[in-house]
Amino acid sequence: MCPSPNRSKISGGFRILLADDHPLMRQAIRTILENHADVSIIGEASNGIEAVELVKALKPDVIIMDINMPRMDGIEATKHIKTVQPSLIVIGLSVNDTGQVKEAMKGAGADAVLVKDAATEQLYDAIVALAQ
Repeated sequence: MCPSPNRSKISGGFRILLADDHPLMRQAIRTILENHADVSIIGEASNGIEAVELVKALKPDVIIMDINMPRMDGIEATKHIKTVQPSLIVIGLSVNDTGQVKEAMKGAGADAVLVKDAATEQLYDAIVALAQ
């Protein structure tokens, strides 16, 4: 377990919501993040509509948002979420590393966009950096 870093935006640990349509990907992210003592996974969504609803109900500090999901994609879900909870940290995840995808997600309000392949090494550090 890693010690809690100093943060200014979030205190008392990170309350995280995972949004990805693939259960194995959600489980992999959960496993990576739960190795840190200051992380609490408070919910999981399998599509953008569920993500929007869970953000309203659970009020997480951070959402890890897959960009490509059924019913409502991560870009559209991020737009909705940022109107309800503008201070929420949104980190987009994509298998697609094109500038167009990253720009669309950033334009929707995401604070960062990571490629899924790199997420295992970069995700926790990105959360800490964005919370500072």
